[in-house]
Amino acid sequence: MTSWEKALPETIRSSLESPIQLDVRGLSKVYKENRGLLATSFCVAKGELIAVVGHNGAGKSTLLKLLGGWLVPDSGEVRIDGIDLENRRALVRKIGFAPETPALFDFFSVEYNLALFARLFRIPFSQVEAVMDEFSLLPFRQCKVNFLSKGLKQRVSIGRSLLADPSLLLFDEPTSGLDFEMTNEVYVLLEKIHSSGKTILFTSHRPEEIQALATRIMVLHQGTIVFDGSPADYFESRVHQHLYS
Repeated sequence: MTSWEKALPETIRSSLESPIQLDVRGLSKVYKENRGLLATSFCVAKGELIAVVGHNGAGKSTLLKLLGGWLVPDSGEVRIDGIDLENRRALVRKIGFAPETPALFDFFSVEYNLALFARLFRIPFSQVEAVMDEFSLLPFRQCKVNFLSKGLKQRVSIGRSLLADPSLLLFDEPTSGLDFEMTNEVYVLLEKIHSSGKTILFTSHRPEEIQALATRIMVLHQGTIVFDGSPADYFESRVHQHLYS
């Protein structure tokens, strides 16, 4: 165990008995208005389901976009399964990212959106069929995305993130704007994905969502991690009280 790992809280060190999948060192991305992510370091063991929590502008989405390759960091290093994040060709099948606003082609069908992604990454069409079946999208395969409900769009986005069978998944506010029924649907999906052995990081504003899903909680405040620990410790902490007071 490295000196850096020894400095982690005991609850986090124990989780690292599993192989480390994600190793983040000094990662930063600062925007003109001095918002973003500041020199952030942490690691994630295989199979964790981590909620990234914080107020708007705390750096949550920036973190996921950096890990997903949607933003270029100002500084820092990220390794996924020992591979540097800069090696996008090697990592493209290891990371799946579903942004808060689904990045889909609105005027094309569900099937086309998935098939296009599959073609780009040389994924067989049989995997598109499997994902549509798994996410109950077969009845909507020929529907244009702009006619779908927000919940269905989210389902397509999450399904697309899984097409290449990545081992690490990043979900930015996966239940944002969804009603109670659709929110519960997403919960079931995330639990099912996690139980299959995937590692998941997701951002959230909902205490009940964090409590229901997360095995570990990281809190960002003004671009800095101010808490990293178990759900039990988090909900008893002053950090939680401050966030929701």
